[in-house]
Parts: sequence; structure tokens; C-alpha cells
Amino acid sequence: AAELEYESVLCVKPDVNVYRIPPRTSNRGYRASDWKLDHPDWTGRLRVTSKGKTAYIKLEDKVSGELFAQAPIDQYPGIAVETVADSSRYFVIRIQDGTGRSAFIGIGFTDRGDAFDFNVSLQDHFKWVKQETEISKESQEADTRPKLDLGFKEGQTIKLNIGNMTSKKGGAAKPRVSGSGGLSLLPPPPGGKIAVPPIPPPSSTAIANHVTPPPVQKPNNADILLDLDAPAAASKAPVSATTDLWGDFSTASSTISNQAPQQSNWVQF
Repeated sequence: AAELEYESVLCVKPDVNVYRIPPRTSNRGYRASDWKLDHPDWTGRLRVTSKGKTAYIKLEDKVSGELFAQAPIDQYPGIAVETVADSSRYFVIRIQDGTGRSAFIGIGFTDRGDAFDFNVSLQDHFKWVKQETEISKESQEADTRPKLDLGFKEGQTIKLNIGNMTSKKGGAAKPRVSGSGGLSLLPPPPGGKIAVPPIPPPSSTAIANHVTPPPVQKPNNADILLDLDAPAAASKAPVSATTDLWGDFSTASSTISNQAPQQSNWVQF
């Protein structure tokens, strides 16, 4: 697995200053003001790389790229990389050589943005390492759990009931009633009655405008014979008619009293 791991570059900064720092005499943090900041001991390029779960801080020559020092980091924050107490642009790193010897040196960036990028690149890498560790741990726990066997045992069967299919007893399912158009129609509820809409009553306006003509009385045979014996003048007497069926009752009564009585064609018994 170690042979399959490849090295990836996390951050590159072209300018970095290296300082030889005095040994720490107390438990208090490092202070950049104790260093000779105006006279760095070495100046070069910084690269942050990763291989597997380990990150590396590499100090290289700007022109040739020759490696000056290297600091492997197993966790961050930790003893391999520490910040100083009085500035955010300076750090203390632990460098190691191939023989296992180690030393603490100070590094600093001229631009504050370069120091921020350096810090974030290390944080992102070890955040990814933490996630990978949790995922592998969960997968190992899942492998140790007993697996649920959902397969059929020997001789075990299953029965499925599907609509519109013949059952085991030979009875066929009842077909659905479908109306025109292929839609299923439900039967009416038991005891239901269809309500007939009521006929609206005639309005008062329609009654007032409706005039019923007076009934016409059919003459009988005796009246016809009596009419033959009546004088011709009487039969030719003009009969006044009015187009108004209702008429003015007061006017009609005064008119009839002034006119001469006319001979009636009807025989009174």
C-alpha cells in the first residue's frame, strides 16, 4: 500500500526566511521578537506536500530546487509545527534528517497572506485524514457485525395474490364494470333516489300579463230556432265592442244608462 501512495503538492510559497532559534527555557510559547528577524540565516522556497496521511514541509533552493531541510508532520496542530505567541507570520518547525536526528528552527513569511495559506493547507490535509480514519473505522465495524440472511431456505415458497388472476380454487375474479371510454363506473348506493328538480312557481309579473279570454257559450238548437223568429232589425242591431277586455267600469256603467235598452236575442226562462 505504501508503494501505491503518491506525493501531492498542497502549497508552494516562493519566499520564506529561516532563523536559528535559541532553546526554550520555560513552558511559555516561542516569541519571534527573540529572533534576529532582520538577519535570517537562510532564504529559499517552501513547499508543503503530502504522501498518504503524512504531510511534509520542504525547504528548497529557489534556483536549483535542492532540498535544504525537511519536516515530516503526523498531526496538526502538534509538536512538529507550532505558532509563535507574538505574530501570525512566524512558526517553529521540527526538521529531521535521514539518520533520525531532529532540530527546531524558525520560519517566517514576509506577506501575511502566505502565512495564512500555509496554515490552511495543513488544516485541510489533516481534516481529510480524520474523515478517512472515521470511514475506515465504520467499515471495519460493519464487517464485524452479523450479516442478515434474507435468502430463501430449502423448500421455502412464497405466495403472491395478483388482481384479475385465477386463484388456486379455480374461481375467477369478478370483472370490473367499465363505462364508455374505458373508465370504471361505481354502482349507485343502495336506497338512493334521484332528486327531481322542483318546478319554479310562476312569478307575479307573468300572472299579471296573462289575460284569460272569456268562455264562449255554444248555442243550442232551441236558441237557433228562436233567432229565426226574431225580427231582422233586431238581428242587424250593431253591437258595440271594445278592444279593452277589462275596460273602465265607471265609464261603462254611465254609458249603458244613457243608451236605449236593446232587445236581447236570448230567451229568458
